[in-house]
Amino acid sequence: MLFRSTGSAAEPAVSFRDAVLRCLPSDGGLYVPDRAMDLRQFFLYMDEETGFLDLVATLTPSLLESDLDPLSASRVAESAFDFEPELIRLDDDFSLLNLYNGPTGFFNDFGIAFLAAVVEELVKDSGQAVVLAAVRNDAGASMAHAFGGRKGVRAVLVYPSGPIRGLDPAAFVSNGGNILPIQVQGTFDDCQQLISGAICDREFSARHNVTSANTINPGRLLPQVFYYLYAFIKAKRRLSGDLAFSVPCGNFGNLMAGLYAWKFGLPVNGFVAAMNSNNTLGDFIKGGSFSPRPLVRTSSPAMDVRLPSNLGRLDSFYREAPAVMRNMVCPASIDDDLTLKTMGNVWRKYRRHIDPHTAVAFAAAERTALAQGWKGHTHTVVLATMHYAKDMDLAYRATGERVSIPERFLYIRNKVNPTVIIPPRLDQFKGVIAGCV
Repeated sequence: MLFRSTGSAAEPAVSFRDAVLRCLPSDGGLYVPDRAMDLRQFFLYMDEETGFLDLVATLTPSLLESDLDPLSASRVAESAFDFEPELIRLDDDFSLLNLYNGPTGFFNDFGIAFLAAVVEELVKDSGQAVVLAAVRNDAGASMAHAFGGRKGVRAVLVYPSGPIRGLDPAAFVSNGGNILPIQVQGTFDDCQQLISGAICDREFSARHNVTSANTINPGRLLPQVFYYLYAFIKAKRRLSGDLAFSVPCGNFGNLMAGLYAWKFGLPVNGFVAAMNSNNTLGDFIKGGSFSPRPLVRTSSPAMDVRLPSNLGRLDSFYREAPAVMRNMVCPASIDDDLTLKTMGNVWRKYRRHIDPHTAVAFAAAERTALAQGWKGHTHTVVLATMHYAKDMDLAYRATGERVSIPERFLYIRNKVNPTVIIPPRLDQFKGVIAGCV
């Protein structure tokens, strides 16, 4: 599979290797698959006994063809995944796809783990890569866990103002490791803009082999396709009607992965683009224009995004398949009151705790099923993107039940100091990167 830019048709298509290690096209667009690979011959014949690692190792060589042969794909899968998703059927109408079984309890453990293993595989014979990642809350711990100790890789974690948690100082570059945490005196958007600026400085990024670990990198986004396919093979035996997914949306990478899964052959009939009160792309998905709005702080903070980093990909998909976007993707915006109520309702009805991001998706799924007349003939899989114990106080308010954070996540609560603190200035940011390689 080759990758083309969403920007200009004149930009040449590149290999997966180049798309991962170059990350951004020179025309300012984003890399997207240049064609739809038909993977049905593989996953339609998989069954409930198929493990996630086996699915990834089987599909990756076909999806990426000349870039990863079956042996390389197997190494990547085994290096990335000692965890897998879990599909929990609640009733005839809804299932939960638990994506918090990774080392830090967030869905992005899947994409990050795959990318880290892929980058190590791709550079093993050709030097070193510097991987930049804009992170906040616990996401830095996920990056550090995935990239820590990878040969030929240095991971630069770029935080906005606020606490940094869950990192092991022994892994820092200053102590002989390969992790460099930088705190920017600004916002998360400032962090993302610094990373884009460094990568788009072609002379600088080529000299230091700079790429990104955020979802602007197709190597981070593409593996999220796998858990949609995994959910289908686990659910298909009991499906008696249509299949839909409800997806918590912030930067819209998860929704894009679902749409790519559909292009690769997944027999899905609908997606719910679940947004909180920010309703970032609700009008856009309905066919309107996108206009950034003031940011609203909500109880689902990972979805509090003004400028989704995958807007270019979504726009490209919309231009290619406007009928799909109009008829298959259903936007829904859920406020904090309904989010909290849904957390309580799911606990009382199913005896399952869910986090606020998942609650947004669950409430959106219920609302959409009612509006679209799905009840009784469409089964909706709700993506559970964060472990519920990450917000214990909110879980208690919603359910009246005390929850405790699993022991394996306790380290994430430990505060650490950044190695460097800088203003949101590109020249200083590039200077720090140059000094660490």
